[in-house]
Amino acid sequence: MNKKPLRIALFTGLFAPFLTGVSVAVHQRVRWLLEQGHEVFLIHPEINNLYPKAVGNRPMPGLDELQSFPNFSSFAFPTKPLILYKSLPQPLHYRHWNDTKLLEKFQPDIIVVEEAAQMRGLYSFFLQGYGRPVGVKYAKKTKTPIISIFHTDIVAYIRYYLGDIFFNLVSPIIPFLVKQFSESYNLNLFSSREQLAKYQKLKCQTGEYLPYQGINCEKFHPRNICYDPIPKDQRPTILFVGRITAEKNVTQLLDIYPLIAAKIPDVHLVIVGSGPLDAEIRRRAQNYQSGVTIWGESHGTQLLGWFARADVFINPSVTENFCTTNNEALASGTPVVAAVAPSTAEQVIPGYNGFLAQPNNPKDFAQKIITILENPELKAQLSQQARPSILEFDWSVCTQKFENRLYELVEIPEKLEFSNNS
Repeated sequence: MNKKPLRIALFTGLFAPFLTGVSVAVHQRVRWLLEQGHEVFLIHPEINNLYPKAVGNRPMPGLDELQSFPNFSSFAFPTKPLILYKSLPQPLHYRHWNDTKLLEKFQPDIIVVEEAAQMRGLYSFFLQGYGRPVGVKYAKKTKTPIISIFHTDIVAYIRYYLGDIFFNLVSPIIPFLVKQFSESYNLNLFSSREQLAKYQKLKCQTGEYLPYQGINCEKFHPRNICYDPIPKDQRPTILFVGRITAEKNVTQLLDIYPLIAAKIPDVHLVIVGSGPLDAEIRRRAQNYQSGVTIWGESHGTQLLGWFARADVFINPSVTENFCTTNNEALASGTPVVAAVAPSTAEQVIPGYNGFLAQPNNPKDFAQKIITILENPELKAQLSQQARPSILEFDWSVCTQKFENRLYELVEIPEKLEFSNNS
């Protein structure tokens, strides 16, 4: 690297062993930055005895791997479980820990806040969270550039967790909240053009598209069929991988499945993941005996094998922001059928690497999947085109663009401004 390495303070609301796409992405991003020689101070959520024991026992890459780098340091901020999702953390209020003191000690060149809205408390509509914009007080005082990274559709999450009635009551003030939150940061990065457009309509300030959310295309590959978890099972397989939660529309999988099975009796639906709706999904799956497998969590080569083994990857969620699992399936050569939603049209090209289905429409999902499974030539074509369609989002390419943007912000601090309302 020809440029001087940066001192990067990186706050994240989610990190291993809390299993989410954000946690995985943050780990990959930090590791890549360390490999380039940057000094990274990671401020991440602590794991404590308030969480289910299974959370702390996950075989996820995390601090142990990063601590082998001499240019890495970290701090675990105090947390308690999210009110409506006991396996995910929320920061304690700023009365209990001080982001400014941490930054004064490290003196970063730039501050990155991943899932800043979640850390402030928007997931719980301010019933929990840090209570003020993370990192901003120090950034304003020292004129240090600070950026926020949007991973998820926070507004959609609020609707799912708090319900339509409450959401309709608060929806008039959401643009005000989005504006107030976003103007606290010099830059708010979105990995999806559609998601950025949605939030700009909600008065998001200083928003910018940057494809920072890549995947390891060398790791996710069709050759991982050698890790097939069910090698003796020759049934056509539909795969879902993700958290078993309301905002992922996971219950719709069991509305879609019988419609497909009516046409393709030996079809096999595999649901990989865990979450608050586990019990409901397992109860409903009993109606289909061996036709539906609730696998639970999967890691390492076994997970790679699932992506390569599947005939179709299904994603009914409408709350994604450039969904990681969609890309992992495509890189593995598996066609994707996903709900029409912000960002999915940037990943799934209908008739080329999969299909888009109407949201909350099991019949449309079923028909799209039946079309693929009943047409071997079409399936082969979609599979062949899936991997090339996503190579531009390889992790190294995306993170290089992210690093370039960090340097630009550090080199032109005089152009950065802060709102007086932050």
